[in-house]
Amino acid sequence: MTMGMWDKRDDMVVHGREPFNAEPPGTALARAAVTPADTFYSRNHGPVPRLDPADWRLTVDGLVARPLLLTLDDLRSRFDATEATVTLQCAGNRRADLTAVRAVPGETPWGPGALSTARFRGARLADVLAHAGIAPEAAHVAFRAPDVSPSADPPQPYEVSVPRDRALTPDVLLAWSMNDAPLPPVHGAPLRVVVPGWIGARSVKWLVRVTARTAPSDGYFQATAYRLPPTDDDPDGVTLGPVPLNCAVLTPSDGAVLRRGPVEVAGYALAGEGRTVARVEVSPDGGRAWSRVALDEPAGRGAWQRWRTTLDLPAGDAHVLARAWDSTGAGMPESPASVWNPKGYVTNSWPRVRLHVR
Repeated sequence: MTMGMWDKRDDMVVHGREPFNAEPPGTALARAAVTPADTFYSRNHGPVPRLDPADWRLTVDGLVARPLLLTLDDLRSRFDATEATVTLQCAGNRRADLTAVRAVPGETPWGPGALSTARFRGARLADVLAHAGIAPEAAHVAFRAPDVSPSADPPQPYEVSVPRDRALTPDVLLAWSMNDAPLPPVHGAPLRVVVPGWIGARSVKWLVRVTARTAPSDGYFQATAYRLPPTDDDPDGVTLGPVPLNCAVLTPSDGAVLRRGPVEVAGYALAGEGRTVARVEVSPDGGRAWSRVALDEPAGRGAWQRWRTTLDLPAGDAHVLARAWDSTGAGMPESPASVWNPKGYVTNSWPRVRLHVR
């Protein structure tokens, strides 16, 4: 296969070239439990920085007893390395389902491929913060990158934060490796944060600064973006963090024309922080009848679970639905209209695929 921009597959669905935003086709994403780097989705807010690993430094500062200035070799030699298989998901994943209900102006119409899974290797953020001596009064940890987004008001480097308790959980990584190779530039080289079970916006790429602070980041991408917009009942809006239970059909694709007979239907489900998927069901007839389907075990905390089933579809139009429940018993909303919002975030209603069988 010839390669496209940023060494991606040439059949990626490219939503924007600069900044580069692209998702893989469903058939490619469904192929493996760990997503190859050339297939991994890409979400960027500005031009991709080109950082020389030899010159790069990580600053750890703020409410710490011992501020640090670390090289990549320092991280590798002074802290224990660990590896985890993690699914990262854009907060706008499946936004196209909402745009079918009502327009979401100015936002990328992501399909179900704005998530991917990789093996990340790096140092635990908790170990680095312990070495720096994080202060008791530090309630949040902020991450800064050098990429400047023109969409921010005013334009500014990317910065977000997570609460202290989340930052100190051992599964949060400062990762230098992805799928047993150095991070590609488009995925954050030389170092990125990986926060399993949280929206991808918190897994900051091209990390250059970690700051312990009393309050959440007041940068644009924390205070304004990645929030459910305010309403009359909620004037502050809702800051997005842990991902909600989600499920999608990857193959066949919506609108596919198929020959009559057995059809394999495959997709994924993702429960989010601290949870697993307990059950997935599929309906071949628009929700009149449902059957439970085969569900893979997750490859790690915060990793997706793939599912598959074979349907014997009669000739004509078929309306295939899927739905999931997580380990707490929570399910998914039925209608995309019930979760529509002006930013198109948190699309986790039942996925719907329309097929024509002949």
